[in-house]
Amino acid sequence: MITGNMVEQQSIPTLETALPAASRLHPTIVDIRSGPLQVRLAETTADIEAAQALRYRIFYERLGAQPLPEMACRRRDVDQFDNDCDHLLVLDHSHDAGRVVGTYRLIRRDTAARLGGFYSAKEFDISSVVLHAGEVLELGRSCVDPAYRNRSAMQLLWSGIAAYVFHYDIVLMFGCASLPGTNADALSMPLSYLHRYHLAPPALRPRALAERYVEMCRLRPCAIDAPQAMATLPPLIKGYLRLGGFVGDGAVVDEQFNTTDISIVVKTDLVT
Repeated sequence: MITGNMVEQQSIPTLETALPAASRLHPTIVDIRSGPLQVRLAETTADIEAAQALRYRIFYERLGAQPLPEMACRRRDVDQFDNDCDHLLVLDHSHDAGRVVGTYRLIRRDTAARLGGFYSAKEFDISSVVLHAGEVLELGRSCVDPAYRNRSAMQLLWSGIAAYVFHYDIVLMFGCASLPGTNADALSMPLSYLHRYHLAPPALRPRALAERYVEMCRLRPCAIDAPQAMATLPPLIKGYLRLGGFVGDGAVVDEQFNTTDISIVVKTDLVT
């Protein structure tokens, strides 16, 4: 899952803090339906709260991440970036009010400027991305309810992202993606494969911050079994690679979320 995984030890924003952001959202940018499922942007603070609740259930209750006390009390995955960004939602309208079953967090350049930077900058030097000409989009906090991890729900999410990219003329998408576990040696095959075959060109290559840098090139080329490595990658990372995505240099271990994070970069002009 592509998620900004780190959570700073600080006061957790309240729903009241998020209210101004919700009032700035433009729901008509994305509105796509497939049967009972709909993908659109969050329109209200209740929408944002539902996305945060889904993230909490997936990240903390199912995957074992360690919440801050305020998060555990509220049962919400919340950070300072939620207050001033767009939240893409998949809703199931077979439930009365429309249940949020999937979400992505979208941060554009102007939002990052107001917040002091992109989330990914906590783990990676993304200066090459930030300096890239044109609009850029950070994808994060991706999760889908396990009962909806089928082709239609995922296609709706990506259709929503495509509509958003077209509306804002996004030229570059990026974010953090996670491999399960914090033992880099146990992840030698997928990490080495990604570094060997999908490394971003230098002009677009993020790099893990020096103090957190974990070497990805851990196996000799002759020891890399590409089919085996692909089979072990999380579906979301496979999806980015199918879109022509690249990875940055170096991984980052996130002990709180029990993951090893890599940086992903996708040029939208390469997306089919």
